Amino acid sequence: MHDGSEQNVPPVVVPPGSYPRFADRHIGPDHSARKAMLATLGHDSLRSLTDAAVPALIADRSLDLPLALDEPAVLAALRALGRANRPVPSMIGLGFHPAVMPGVIQRNVLENPAWYTAYTPYQPEISQGRLEALLNFQTMITDLTGLAVAGASLLDEPTAAAEAMQIALRRARGGRRVYLVDADTLPQTIAVVATRAEALGATVHLVDLSDGPSGGDGLAAVPAELLDAAFGLLVSYPGPSGALREHREVFARARERGLLVTVAADLLALTLLRSPGELGADIAVGSTQRFGLPLSFGGPHAGYLAVRSGLERTLPGRLVGVSIDAAGDPAYRLTLQTREQHIRREKATSNICTAQVLPAVLASMYAVYHGPQGLAGIARRVHGLAVRLAEGLRVGGVTLGDSSFFDTVIAAAPGRAGEVVAAALEHGVNIRLVDDDHVGISCNETTVEADLRAVWAAFGVPPAAAAEVTAQAELDGPIPTTTAVALPTELVRTDRYLEHPVFHEHRSETAMLRYLRRLSDLDLALDRGMIPLGSCTMKLNATTEMAAVTWPEFADIHPYAPLDQAAGYLTLIRDLEEWLARITGYAGVSVQPNAGSQGELAGLLAIRAYHRDHTPAGAPVRDVCLIPSSAHGTNAASAAMAGMRVVVVACDADGNVDLDDLARAARTHTEVLAALMVTYPSTHGVYEEGIGQACALVHEAGGLVYVDGANLNALVGLAKPGQFGADVSHLNLHKTFCIPHGGGGPGVGPVAVGEKLLPYLPNHPLRAEAGPATGVGPISGSPWGSAGILMIPWAYIQMMGADGLREATSVAVLNANYIAHRLRPHYPVLYSGRGGLVAHECILDLRPLTRATGVTVDDVAKRLIDYGFHAPTMSFPVAGTLMVEPTESEDLGEIDRFCDAMTAIRAEADKVGDGTWPLEDNPLRNAPHTAAMVTADEWAHPYPRSVAAYPVATLRTGKYWPPVRRIDGAYGDRNLMCTCPPVASFAEPVDEPATLATVG
Repeated sequence: MHDGSEQNVPPVVVPPGSYPRFADRHIGPDHSARKAMLATLGHDSLRSLTDAAVPALIADRSLDLPLALDEPAVLAALRALGRANRPVPSMIGLGFHPAVMPGVIQRNVLENPAWYTAYTPYQPEISQGRLEALLNFQTMITDLTGLAVAGASLLDEPTAAAEAMQIALRRARGGRRVYLVDADTLPQTIAVVATRAEALGATVHLVDLSDGPSGGDGLAAVPAELLDAAFGLLVSYPGPSGALREHREVFARARERGLLVTVAADLLALTLLRSPGELGADIAVGSTQRFGLPLSFGGPHAGYLAVRSGLERTLPGRLVGVSIDAAGDPAYRLTLQTREQHIRREKATSNICTAQVLPAVLASMYAVYHGPQGLAGIARRVHGLAVRLAEGLRVGGVTLGDSSFFDTVIAAAPGRAGEVVAAALEHGVNIRLVDDDHVGISCNETTVEADLRAVWAAFGVPPAAAAEVTAQAELDGPIPTTTAVALPTELVRTDRYLEHPVFHEHRSETAMLRYLRRLSDLDLALDRGMIPLGSCTMKLNATTEMAAVTWPEFADIHPYAPLDQAAGYLTLIRDLEEWLARITGYAGVSVQPNAGSQGELAGLLAIRAYHRDHTPAGAPVRDVCLIPSSAHGTNAASAAMAGMRVVVVACDADGNVDLDDLARAARTHTEVLAALMVTYPSTHGVYEEGIGQACALVHEAGGLVYVDGANLNALVGLAKPGQFGADVSHLNLHKTFCIPHGGGGPGVGPVAVGEKLLPYLPNHPLRAEAGPATGVGPISGSPWGSAGILMIPWAYIQMMGADGLREATSVAVLNANYIAHRLRPHYPVLYSGRGGLVAHECILDLRPLTRATGVTVDDVAKRLIDYGFHAPTMSFPVAGTLMVEPTESEDLGEIDRFCDAMTAIRAEADKVGDGTWPLEDNPLRNAPHTAAMVTADEWAHPYPRSVAAYPVATLRTGKYWPPVRRIDGAYGDRNLMCTCPPVASFAEPVDEPATLATVG
């Protein structure tokens, strides 16, 4: 490990034993609590419990990891890694631009656990704050792109472009399988789209649209037969060349021929340029990184995707809409969820599960804080600097590329481009090597006059000429008086945008601070209480783990900067990949996938590529993926995206994979079997005894085994998928390894593989070091994915060490079994393994309760809000159930509080069952109860207000009040509104308007 010993900085010295063990901070139950819980379960130690729960055939407690470090030592180690990085002002561009995150947003969103510990807003009544922030994001995107509907973020710009390609492909008719891509498009975008297209049987064809005159038909040179085979067109606006071209005629001709047109647009440029929608695009994609997000060596950053009217139901990922609650008041929720993978499985619009909610919130707040005038002012300054840069180069005799550009200038340096790049670095800036003869320079929000002088000097512009340009600039001022300095007149934006009041009311830091506080107060996140979501692993995100995320040594590194400027990052990444391989028992790991869904896709593409290379010529293609009926919907959606056919395998009465049905399916599909995709422990929360046999059955039939790592929190230190029969897994670092969920992202989904799949890990077109040359192509746009948050799992593993990680897993199993034991008298535990034990989660069966009382799983989930809890996972993997996962981080007091709430709710349900309360008017059916409801002048319900508001006495000293009542989801789907609603819709009814008229 890089220890920074070469630096002349004294290490932090902490006397032995003077600082608590981090594992004791991370793990909730202390030793006395564990002893009491174990006694309840009839065990005398954690080892006894886990030995009883985990099948002996797969047990493996070995972990070869560094010794645990305490928190000060880890912070010192991270500082040393940071010092090994070398932030240099970046003018590289290529989709990544330094930006300034306002301090009020950094402190009160990015560094605020009320925002970063929240979960995806599936329970909308307790998520109104982040849902409003995401609606602001969608409004920002739709306004700037000129399109009808935008999603609530995607993983990055290349992924968004790939999703747009899939939208076009699904609408293709007549066997069209060619996707046309403007050659002036980011190379990482082209590569990610090509990776996705190849798996789906489509082909990417690059077209040079620069040949057509401005305003002309750039498709004229494309052969007619190619156009006839094409289903879509992707155009950049602007592309990496910086050139701005008016493609209205291109778009019109493409649409006439049945192509869906996508524009990859720079969001900051759109504050000055006509929108893609106005130019005739069907879809717009891009990144919001330059709206205040740091470079972070490539991510995480929120991608965006917007569509014209009529394409709403094809959108991938999450979509926030406006509905009404039980009182008829406006309320936000996730809308059109029936198109998602949780329901449609292999027929879903995408496999996207985790998106980039926290980065999207940051970008939206950047727009809220600056407003349209501020954003346009930033854009004009950036453009003015680029114009000044170009003028200085021109005066110095340098030949430039296009005369129309926003922020990027391509300059000729025949035969010496490399020398110019090196000279620029000597003068203190990074610029881009385009080829041997050309250099690219991109201006950004942080660019200053000294950066321009450094570039001029690198090109050898005479100081006198540079001084002349600088002097003129001082006369002109920092912002051009007109936006049309180097923008084509026909592309200058004339319409208004971001007119909603939210983008105008928060200019002062005081106003912004209070707005952010108001929104965070609306939500229930991990900082308020346990979030017992099964299959989601909502554990502690320790402050020390998070500390380095915003350090400039990590935040200010461009993903395409010279790698000697990122030595600390590379050491950290190598450490993390090696440790994850040891923990899982695999041969190698790639951290490039920037979500669990993308890790799944990477793993399945590796399997597909392996079979392609090892199936004899003339043999059938191995493309069948066996998936248990209990699997997460993402599994089936990922298999479909990898070009595989899904065959469902049954589960037996105990919830295990039916080995007889698996054997039958393997025999039936022997010649075409590609893989078995199974979660372990199962999504039923059980350590299945037959996992080894299942792996053997598939291997005997020529297939490979994919073990979904969603439940790795039940395996670390107890068993290793790579050693009990699996060939590949993806891991969720935002679950098991403490990256916060952020309200629905960011996540990291590394793919871990056995020896035979190492040649098929992801790679990258701009970084040979990011993966094998034989790899499947890039899965995300950045070489190492969301590198800017990898210090979180690195720090977690360093501070826990082998013993701490094993202990955490064991306590997670203890907590789940304790809950199952306490609640079993009130709710049947649907599935269990040996000795009646569960793994790290348990499924409570509410179906008997519903049959007996009419109280539904929704009623129980919403009533839990009144008790101050986020509900467990509802109706997955079995309808009418709750799946509970407490994680190791919750202490006995919080676990008992949850069990007490569930026990009290059962008693309330019994009162409905015995007729004490009517089925349609009781505390469960009316839940959640808002403060407005329980303080209303009239109360006509058959239970007292105290039961509604304070069902247990402890709530009187610390009560979370939901801001809305139960939300009508169907109304929101029928009346689709996915941008900020008019302010009037939130107006309070006025009973006496005459009185108001006399005021003032």
